[in-house]
Amino acid sequence: MRKTLEEIGIDSSRVQMFNLSSAMAPEFARIAREMTETVSELGLLTDS
Repeated sequence: MRKTLEEIGIDSSRVQMFNLSSAMAPEFARIAREMTETVSELGLLTDS
């Protein structure tokens, strides 16, 4: 999937996959915060 994203001009850092159970709420919250920071740093997608 990362290769496909790169081929169409999307930074693969924008997509990550995690396996979490419903008992892992703190871990989910941490991951959500980190992904929000990552995508904010990458900025908006633009047409190239």
